[in-house]
Amino acid sequence: MSNLPLSTFTEKYKKALEQELKNSVENLIAPPILKDSILYSLSAGGKRIRPLLLFGTLYAFEKDPLKGLLPSVAIEMIHTYSLIHDDLPSMDDDDLRRGIPTNHKVYGEAVAILAGDALLTYSFQLMAKMPLEDIPAQKLIQCIQLLAEAAGAEGMVGGQIADIEGENKELTKEELEYIHVHKTGKLLGVSIEIGAILAGASDYQISQLKEFAFHLGLAFQIRDDILDLEGDEAVIGKPVGSDMDNHKSTYPKILTMDGAKSELDMHISRAKSILHELNIKSSILEQITDLIASRNN
Repeated sequence: MSNLPLSTFTEKYKKALEQELKNSVENLIAPPILKDSILYSLSAGGKRIRPLLLFGTLYAFEKDPLKGLLPSVAIEMIHTYSLIHDDLPSMDDDDLRRGIPTNHKVYGEAVAILAGDALLTYSFQLMAKMPLEDIPAQKLIQCIQLLAEAAGAEGMVGGQIADIEGENKELTKEELEYIHVHKTGKLLGVSIEIGAILAGASDYQISQLKEFAFHLGLAFQIRDDILDLEGDEAVIGKPVGSDMDNHKSTYPKILTMDGAKSELDMHISRAKSILHELNIKSSILEQITDLIASRNN
């Protein structure tokens, strides 16, 4: 399996992901408005970083990335559900997501909430359908458990609660890190961990990749905080300064902008050093790391 530029890798596997997302929703026997609401948010674009990390991890172990198609769909559905709910008036009360009206602005709050609920539950339904010739039952159960932990009270939802409770407060760097490790990092990390399990990685390789994911997740969020102040609204697809308007602590607010950029560089450097120490084909994961460091949306 030869090295690929990230653009070629992304085009190939993102296309497969988009088609499987669409097919999965179309196959649902459900009310049309619910399916429309789900597809509206799933089809709104996005970087698909989490699926690409899963595909890239399989590629790193010279396995077929499409072996991870169903888990990638499941993870992207969980991510999309979280965005729909984050945008609700009771949460961040956002009008735009990726440059278009948020789900509740189009379909109403009730349908948006239920679309998020449907995406979350459907993700585990899809995971349970993974062919056992691709993964032993015990490993599949492990992956489902890890995904539930990453998405739930011990992961993303716990991070969201901490984020809400941190509004209008002056958080420490450690408190802010807890929020981002759980709210953002856990789902990024489980994408890599599931990819490693599917690839048959050793326990040591998985532990190192989890450390890689820790630094990558924090880098992702620090870059997000920087873009909230320095980004182009037309590119990031939402108003600049929304975190400040919502009275949230951010890395630039706590560390200054220069400090936040230095922290970003440190996490990117550590993430890359871990990849270099592993005897795997890490080119795609390295390119995704560079993308996270320099992304403009």
